[in-house]
Amino acid sequence: MTDLPRAADRHRPAQQRWEEGKALRKTTPRGALAAWRKTPERPDPVMALVDARRHDIARFQPIRYARMNASPAAFLRGAAVIMAADLGGLPNSGLWVQACGDCHLRNFGTFATPEGTPVFDLNDFDETLPAPFEWDLKRLATSFVVEAAVRGRPARDGIHLARNAILAYRLYMRALANTAPLEMWRARIDAMEAVEAIEDPKRRAREIQRLSRWADNADPGYGHLIEKRKGVFRIVARPPTLLPMTGQADDTYELAARSAFDTYRHSLPEEQRLLLDRYRLEDVAFKVVGIGGVGTFCAIGLFASPDGATLLLQIKEARMPVLAPYTKPSKYANQGRRVVVGQRIMQAQSDIFLGWTEHPGDDQHCYVRRLKDPRLARVAEDLAENALEHHATLCGMALARAHARSGDPAVIAGYMGGGDAFDKAIGSFAVAYAEQTKEDWALLRAAIASGQIEARED
Repeated sequence: MTDLPRAADRHRPAQQRWEEGKALRKTTPRGALAAWRKTPERPDPVMALVDARRHDIARFQPIRYARMNASPAAFLRGAAVIMAADLGGLPNSGLWVQACGDCHLRNFGTFATPEGTPVFDLNDFDETLPAPFEWDLKRLATSFVVEAAVRGRPARDGIHLARNAILAYRLYMRALANTAPLEMWRARIDAMEAVEAIEDPKRRAREIQRLSRWADNADPGYGHLIEKRKGVFRIVARPPTLLPMTGQADDTYELAARSAFDTYRHSLPEEQRLLLDRYRLEDVAFKVVGIGGVGTFCAIGLFASPDGATLLLQIKEARMPVLAPYTKPSKYANQGRRVVVGQRIMQAQSDIFLGWTEHPGDDQHCYVRRLKDPRLARVAEDLAENALEHHATLCGMALARAHARSGDPAVIAGYMGGGDAFDKAIGSFAVAYAEQTKEDWALLRAAIASGQIEARED
């Protein structure tokens, strides 16, 4: 395996780098990427899940398993550690990029840039690490095959969705290979342009209206999470996913959260610290996050200015990424910093409040970002629910743009080629691994039914 491209490797014409990528097909034929075969040495997936989460907050583990129990698609979202081990034992292209590490169709969203422009992009980087570019693409394609099956759609629909994402990735990577570096770096997927391309006229009109309403209202859409009691701002508790920390008999988590927010401040550039210092931390609450993060430490901090302007920041524990055993070690010992750097590399425009915590002697690393606006997030959620074909195309494009920033788009494009050989290979893997996912999910369900694993919603 190689690492990310060196600067000197990029100082050659795109055509020369394209030919270099094409030559790599002799080392790893594109057809070799289609292979999936379960070996006798493959660890039990249920035990792999349990072992990977042995340091989780115990009270939330049953919630995680209950969510994964819902469907093969939900299982896949929570089983990144299993798929990472499977990918690590397969042939790979040797073309490394800053990988997401947990790339599935629900890991893309709509959110605002610092300037307030809604964009479509990757939105979760807990597992980010340099890795072969096709690992992300294989997981993404598999998620579409599994999603189609869960919805009761014919098998050919799942293959079609996966191929949509792969084709969009390949074509956009080729376009980026012929783009000036600065222009490529600035590339982004405008959310309004994305919804305007929806084929269904009623759905298109609804999403355009939703985005327009969001743009007309500058205030973040989380007012329902904030209340003011006797002149003091508080976060509204919403059990079981949002639990108060302030004023509890056991103040361990509250002290940890407040201390983490304090150390996080020092990771920000000076100009961002000046902005954050216009607010004061008023309240903290424990937050139960998505399937992959249930059981890890996550909190929301409510900040307010003297004149009542509010800001919600989310702090989340960052652990060793699932790809770590199968790649080179991260250059960052602080896992929160690893997440932040990876996000800044991969996202078109990252949150200005993005930073990490660093406390001497503390091995619990966290990162901080602004809490996502739920009104804007619903645009991508609706695309995933009701315009899955279009969503697949957008995901493929967003992933290509993210990979092009750290990898060499010309070499990757040359390796993939202008035909559909690469598309077929990744699509074939996705179909085979979707079946493996169903088998693994069945084992989890059996473990829950037998009482081996506890699963409950709250």
